[in-house]
Amino acid sequence: MKKRNFKVPSTGDTIPFTELGFGTAPLGNLYRAVNPEEAQKTLETAWNAGIRYYDTAPLYGLGLSETRLNRFLFGKRRKDYVLSTKVGRLMEVCEPAQRTGIGKFFDTPSRREIYDYSYDGFMRSIEFSLERLGVDSIDIVFIHDVDVFNHKTIEARDAHVKTILNSGYKALEKLRSEKVIKAFGAGVNEWEVCNILAKAGNFDIFLLAGRYTLLEQEALESFLPLCEQRGIGIVLGGPYNSGILATGPKPGAWYNYDPAPKAILDRVARIEALCKRHKVKLAQAALRFPMHHRQVVSVIPGGVSAKEVALNVATLEAKIPKALWKDLKSEGLLRQDAPVPK
Repeated sequence: MKKRNFKVPSTGDTIPFTELGFGTAPLGNLYRAVNPEEAQKTLETAWNAGIRYYDTAPLYGLGLSETRLNRFLFGKRRKDYVLSTKVGRLMEVCEPAQRTGIGKFFDTPSRREIYDYSYDGFMRSIEFSLERLGVDSIDIVFIHDVDVFNHKTIEARDAHVKTILNSGYKALEKLRSEKVIKAFGAGVNEWEVCNILAKAGNFDIFLLAGRYTLLEQEALESFLPLCEQRGIGIVLGGPYNSGILATGPKPGAWYNYDPAPKAILDRVARIEALCKRHKVKLAQAALRFPMHHRQVVSVIPGGVSAKEVALNVATLEAKIPKALWKDLKSEGLLRQDAPVPK
């Protein structure tokens, strides 16, 4: 598995990402319950394939994802893997009927999310995560879901951003200076808030879900150039835009967590037709495309089974002819300024 060494702009430390990372939301029983043995086998398959970057969050399974990583990582040398988790939500014990994620997460602890982007909230969140993960340090901490997609309005998002910059940010700076964490940023579904944070503070890296893909490259207009100027890294989540770039434009295909509209279905159909002309699978082009940007350090498509992990590895390693990228641009299906092999 190829690695991309990321130099943390604020400290000069180096974090050795593998090009393919492992997103552990599915192992938090997202959409279906996964038994402990299956979860362990899936993680072992990822490790045996050379994957050394693991991303988690308190939200994923309401703590379950982190505790499953604890079992898996126990006994492994801390320097042999890269670990990221998130802050912004605290998990509060509650009655089963009041827990967060009913119908989304299954067979989880009875916890409800409490949003807290303050100094104390971030400190408490990291303390709980260190305990659940069974480690003494975390490589990267992402501020979780401080975006319009999650908080519904620009006003609500901006209020949380203000709390972060006036309070929570200081906790992350302290943790970074004390070497409890190596780097911090935000893990969100929108590049716009990343742009706001990057201009306002000394952020190192962002986890951007679904906003720089074979379908969407608007971030090239301002955010990604800013990242290049400042050496900010990008972990790319959601490379399939919630599914459609993996499944193709079939009926019921998902885009951005909802059924894909006709315009998206039609555009993906044109992209897929070009891929077939070059004997490339749509998912192979989708997974490889964002890795051509110099600031992207890893892509995390997620996987709930050993079979899916093996498929992700094979998909990323597939050879893509350079002519495909050229044809996508000539057909107006890829921005002219999108980085691709020359």
